[in-house]
Amino acid sequence: MALRLPRSAGLATPFSALALAALLNAAPALAVDSEALQAAVSARSDEDKQRDSARHPLQTLTFFRVEPGMTVAEALPGGGWYTRILVPYLGSEGTLYGLNYVDRMWPMFGYGDDWVKARKASTRDFAGQAKGYGAEGITARGFTFGTVPPEAQGQVDRVLMIRALHNLFRFEDSAGTLSQALSATRALLKPDGLVGVVQHRAPESASDASTNGSRGYLKQSQVIAVFEAAGFTLVDQSEINANPRDEIGETEIVWRLPPSYSGTRDDPDKKAAVDAIGESDRMTLLFRKTGDPQ
Repeated sequence: MALRLPRSAGLATPFSALALAALLNAAPALAVDSEALQAAVSARSDEDKQRDSARHPLQTLTFFRVEPGMTVAEALPGGGWYTRILVPYLGSEGTLYGLNYVDRMWPMFGYGDDWVKARKASTRDFAGQAKGYGAEGITARGFTFGTVPPEAQGQVDRVLMIRALHNLFRFEDSAGTLSQALSATRALLKPDGLVGVVQHRAPESASDASTNGSRGYLKQSQVIAVFEAAGFTLVDQSEINANPRDEIGETEIVWRLPPSYSGTRDDPDKKAAVDAIGESDRMTLLFRKTGDPQ
């Protein structure tokens, strides 16, 4: 499946129709265990919890209808911030997959050999890392978008793409990363499975050139259009992770903000300015797998 990234795409469906679609397509009442989720969120390190006021993990995972015992695939799990919540929450009856780029992708970021080696190893070592986060007996496995094992296909309840889509967009033209990721997602999901997206958000007035993923920001209409073209339907959206203080033009990168502070950490005035903003403005979207891709 090859995707053409939309140009100046508007919301494909008016809000009233979205609301109706959400009602008609809503899953039956789910067993989101708020006490267990709160316990998993509260049990983490103080360093992890410092980000909660910006990332709202309790509300986000509730919105994504994640239940204990589910099979969940976490796209580009990175340093494990959400993994450390998911493992104890899913519990010993749950399954967690770490879903990464194929190995040839990591050098494209331009970092050193040690960084590349560590990222490649993170896929192979995901099971051990996950099991170290507090759920005795959880099933965990790492693989890539290009190596989805047959036994995982059609078995996943939720695919979570949290602050991951910009890099998939960024390398789509050169390496087909977005097409590969969405194809893998469709293959993984159960017929009633859902995809949860949290993504740094650019204003709809931003140019297409400035929202190709290289700055970390995407337009919400872009994301919706690409998912719809890949055979998904938007069933709900939320402002849980919105931050209106993050007002950007055509040049700002998301990594200037905490916790990265790229280009701002060593300048007291710049650091104070981005601290006043906080983390990025983010869309929060929920998709259901539907018919064949367009």
